[in-house]
Amino acid sequence: MVRIRRFEEEAGKLMEDGKIPGALHLYVGQEAVASGVMEHLSNQDQITSTHRGHGHLIAKGGEFDRMFAELFGRSTGYCKGKGGSMHISNIALGMLGANGIVGGGPPIAMGAAFSNKFRKTKDVAVAFFGDGASNEGSFHEAANMAALFKLPCVFVCENNGYGEYTSQANHQAIVDVADRAAGYGMPGVVVDGMDVIAVYEAAGAAIKRARSGQGPTLLECKTYRYYDHVGVRGMGLTYRTDEELEIWQKRDAIQAFEKQLVKMKVTTKKKIENVYARVNKDIEAGIKFAEDSPFPEPADLLDDVYNTGGAS
Repeated sequence: MVRIRRFEEEAGKLMEDGKIPGALHLYVGQEAVASGVMEHLSNQDQITSTHRGHGHLIAKGGEFDRMFAELFGRSTGYCKGKGGSMHISNIALGMLGANGIVGGGPPIAMGAAFSNKFRKTKDVAVAFFGDGASNEGSFHEAANMAALFKLPCVFVCENNGYGEYTSQANHQAIVDVADRAAGYGMPGVVVDGMDVIAVYEAAGAAIKRARSGQGPTLLECKTYRYYDHVGVRGMGLTYRTDEELEIWQKRDAIQAFEKQLVKMKVTTKKKIENVYARVNKDIEAGIKFAEDSPFPEPADLLDDVYNTGGAS
C-alpha cells in the first residue's frame, strides 16, 4: 500500500510539473483494494485494470523503474513507452492491461477465465472496474457469460462513489453495485474498501471459490479517491465537498493498518518509517532510470502492433 501511495504521489507531481505527458488518473486512497486482492494471486493469475491502474500493477509486482519509464514514454517501459499511463501492462506478471475504455476490462478477464477453464488450469482472472463501469453493457455481458459457464473469474468493483465527476446517486438507482450479482446467479459481496484485512478476507473467499470451479463472484469494495478524476489539482470542478474528502481521509487504509500493526506489536513505528525510506529510495531510483532512458525510435513505431494483414 505504501509503494502504491508514494508512486502515485510522485507521478502526480511529475505530471503537474509537465515532466510526464498526458493525463494520469491516480489511485491514492484506494490502495487497500489492489493490495488485499493481489495477495491471493500468482503471476499465472490474470488481472485486467482500468484508467486508474498503476496501483493494480504495483500490487501485482510491477517495478518502479519500468513503470516510470512507461509514464515518461521511454523505450525501457513495460510497453516500450507506447502504452503510457492508461494502457500499462505486463503479461509476465499476469497484468493483461489497463484500459482507457470504461468497462473494457471485464470482457477481457472473462475471456482469460474461459481460457483457464478450457485449458483446465487452476488460474483465476480478476477484473477491476469502477461503479460507473458497472453501468456498461460490457460488464453485464461478461458477468452473464462468466456465471453461465461457471468461469474462474472475480469481478472487483472499486466503488469510489463517482463515475468521473458524477456521484453514484446520480447515475445509479441502487446503493450497492453488488446487488446486480443476483441477476446473473453469482454471489454479490460488499466489503469496506478502506480496510485491507476485510478486502483480503473477502477476496480470498471469492478467489478460492473461483479456483474450485464454483464460478464467479461480484466483490464490491467501498472506497474513495483522494485526488480529482485526473491529476492532483484537477479541473477545479465543485462536484464534491472538502468535508466529504476529510471524512474519508480520516479512515485512511494505510494509517489505520499501521496503527493496528503497532497496537498488535507486529511491528514498530521505527520499522514503518524504514518502509517509507526504502520506498522513497526506490522512487528516486525509478525516476532517474526513466529520465536516463531513451525515447522509442521512429522506426519502431509499428513494432508490437497487431496487424490483420492486407495492404500496408
